Amino acid sequence: MEVIICPDAEAVARTAADLFATYITRDTCTLGLATGSTPVATYKELIRRYEAGELSFKNHQAFLLDEYVGLDRDHEQSYYRTIRRELTSHIDIDDNRVHSPNGMSENPSEAGRAYDDAIKEAGGIDLQLLGIGTDGHIGFNEPGSSLVSRTRLKTLHPQTIKDNARFFGSPEDVPIHVLTQGLGTISEARHLLLLATGEGKAQAIADTVEGPVAAVCPASILQLHPHATVIVDEAAASKLKLARYYRYAYDNKPEWQQIQKA
Repeated sequence: MEVIICPDAEAVARTAADLFATYITRDTCTLGLATGSTPVATYKELIRRYEAGELSFKNHQAFLLDEYVGLDRDHEQSYYRTIRRELTSHIDIDDNRVHSPNGMSENPSEAGRAYDDAIKEAGGIDLQLLGIGTDGHIGFNEPGSSLVSRTRLKTLHPQTIKDNARFFGSPEDVPIHVLTQGLGTISEARHLLLLATGEGKAQAIADTVEGPVAAVCPASILQLHPHATVIVDEAAASKLKLARYYRYAYDNKPEWQQIQKA
């Protein structure tokens, strides 16, 4: 795992966009996209670079981490529509090449298996973007999730329902189930990119990077991945014991210097 500590959230977004660009400039690639507040700044930077003529997404495709059960993909609060608002409607990617789990399936278990199969048929995900919760969850894999889990039905935590009520009008309107990629599915991506900003994520980042690999912190699965990058600001890095080493390693890594000069 490589850990990159940036001075602030804006620098996190720029650095993440630099990494995205190394994939987007390929002839084709498959991106894994996440919703939530943290990735938004990175998406805005990618849109800026697209509008400046620096990037094109038209030969690429994308898979989302999760989707509400019971919401059509065209529902205003579906994650498919959310990613359109935040990114894909502003760039030149084909809408038909942006995939999400089928939240309207009468058989969610089968829909989960079908989604995993679709990812495999696409050749797998090249770069998977991840956010992290204060309890260490990624996707909707809450603490206690199996480290080898697949895309499956999950029940939302009551706090998550309460937090999401602002988008729906009331807690009663929030779907209580989602289809989410499992930790095993996520781990099959060739490169994992986790972003975190703010002091509220500091303990989760410390547990992810320096704690034991355990279901109590689902994001700790990144420690077992052959190519995982964690990009955080100073606040989110504040509880890392080896922060000084991470800075030294990043400053002396030739490939990152090349990326930044590109």
